[in-house]
Amino acid sequence: MHWIDLSIILIFLAGFSIYGIYQSRFNKSSEDYFLGGRNLPWPVAMLSIVATETSVLTFISVPGLAYRDDWFFLQLAIGYIIGRVIVSLFLLPQYFKSGVNSIYEIIGHKFGPEIQKVASGVFLITRVLADGVRFLATAVVVQVITGWSLSLAVLVIGAVTLVYTLSGGIKTVVWVDSIQFILYLFGGVASIFILLNYIDQSLFEAISTLSGQGKLAIFNWKGDLLREPYLFISAVLGGALLSFSSHGVDYMMVQRVLGTKDLNSAKKAMIGSGIIVFIQFGVFLLAGSLIFVLMGGVELERDREFTSFIVNYLPIGLKGVLLAGVLSAAMSTLSSSINSLASSTVTDWLGGNQSIQKSQIISLIWGLVLIGIALLFDESDSAIVIVGLQIASFTYGGLLGLFLLSKINRKFHPISLVTGLIASFLIVFYLNQIGIAWTWFIGVAVVVNFTVTHIVNLVFDN
Repeated sequence: MHWIDLSIILIFLAGFSIYGIYQSRFNKSSEDYFLGGRNLPWPVAMLSIVATETSVLTFISVPGLAYRDDWFFLQLAIGYIIGRVIVSLFLLPQYFKSGVNSIYEIIGHKFGPEIQKVASGVFLITRVLADGVRFLATAVVVQVITGWSLSLAVLVIGAVTLVYTLSGGIKTVVWVDSIQFILYLFGGVASIFILLNYIDQSLFEAISTLSGQGKLAIFNWKGDLLREPYLFISAVLGGALLSFSSHGVDYMMVQRVLGTKDLNSAKKAMIGSGIIVFIQFGVFLLAGSLIFVLMGGVELERDREFTSFIVNYLPIGLKGVLLAGVLSAAMSTLSSSINSLASSTVTDWLGGNQSIQKSQIISLIWGLVLIGIALLFDESDSAIVIVGLQIASFTYGGLLGLFLLSKINRKFHPISLVTGLIASFLIVFYLNQIGIAWTWFIGVAVVVNFTVTHIVNLVFDN
């Protein structure tokens, strides 16, 4: 890297750390540390949600989808918006009415503290495995772009993230997330202008060229309903269910809207994040399509299309900004994971109301666990990486089913609830084995959870 690019990256990294240390003075209680005193501006919470769900893998792989194929991926984003509307209508009112610090307290109020811990435990395991391995995969991408060793990439990202996350708590995390989102979205938009300059076409001319080649198709009406994830019905329904579960029962996402001042603000942040994600995907899909024009459609290594452009075509200075964006995408997910893991641990397992110092220690432990997972494995452990990245798909349906069961005016035996939860996990493994599209995993898991829980509960009723 040129010293100018490296300097830009170092300035951003140092700035995030200094801001976190500065913000630490405003945290007076664990509620401040984990929920920002319930006074987070909804636009900031909204951008933080988007930054949290946008890992480096998304940042890099979405342009690759457009380079290799078309824009069918955008159908998922339509589903994401629908799912967040459903979350805002059916789950957020209950969270705010109950005044909970952790959403798993809802499960505890209905089914008892033991089932609350089960739900929280599923969340903790899911986040550790998914985000630990996602951190590893992210470090691999950073290694390719920067030339750093894998261990150095893990330690640099991890150390900086720990500094500002431990110091400032959720308020720092969401503000830094927002800055990071603006940074990497700017990088995406800037890439489009650079690409248009290289291919010497106006945007409209480039779009006309791509459209004529069928590279801008958004809707897919052909394919096997059960095996093609980007068939319109599968993609929109699967995207809606994924968003309903990930943004409704995954505490890492819900934590941001719980920190806003009221239900109306939370709804704006939640639904607005879906719209911003749609726009973000559009930007990076367009970048990938323009790279296709620039490269003449030559075959490149999968998911290396955007990184090849960054390394070989971006000018000095802008390359540093985009690399800072790559690091930002990595840190936003990691920081959110650390804070939400610690918050759930404090609230669901330790009864809440812990000191800031104890909350920071718990955050440090979870941060070290995530860094340890990334250092323990490497990119050659492909089976582990795949399982880690898919783990959320295996557990979301079960958790969503548990929350929906809590809305039924009926008593359930704890064993029936746990049995239904386990059955929902196992069915997803089976669906994955027989080649069913992942977009159906959550819907089927919810149905299985409901069915098995009711059947087992009948045994105890009799």
